[in-house]
Amino acid sequence: MSSLEFNKQLLGLRGALEYFAIHLTMNDEDAKDLLQETFVKALSYRTKFRDKTNLKAWLYTIMKNTFINNYRRTVKARTIMDTTKDQYFLNASPQTSQSISPEAIYSYGEIVEKIEDLPEEYRVPFSMHNDGFKYKEIADELGLPIGTVKSRIFLARKKLMEGLKAYKAA
Repeated sequence: MSSLEFNKQLLGLRGALEYFAIHLTMNDEDAKDLLQETFVKALSYRTKFRDKTNLKAWLYTIMKNTFINNYRRTVKARTIMDTTKDQYFLNASPQTSQSISPEAIYSYGEIVEKIEDLPEEYRVPFSMHNDGFKYKEIADELGLPIGTVKSRIFLARKKLMEGLKAYKAA
């Protein structure tokens, strides 16, 4: 296949490749970057393409592999090494590995206290929901209609927001 034919077919597959890139990245800008990188690699390695084979499949493979390599590279860049004796590798930002400030502990204590001050009819459904229970599970456990559970959780949140106005963003 001549260089001109290759380029013409490559441009003809742009729409399909663009759609595939958006599907992989879930972001328009990242998809454009991935498409461009795929085109550059396809043009660079044009001599590796065998005539009478599926160009679309070859390009999809290049794009998929490029996406996977980029993903692995970003995950590796976010990995930090712990400085302990055993040297564990962590996928956490340095901010999350710092100790909790005294102000945060005090704030947490106040929030827990406000939750405990709620009447039991609000506190129990709210605490269960906060622990990860679904509305239906809470309703079944407490023997209440699901609408009542939702209402009580909503009202508990409202009472907590009123009681914790000092923490509301300015």
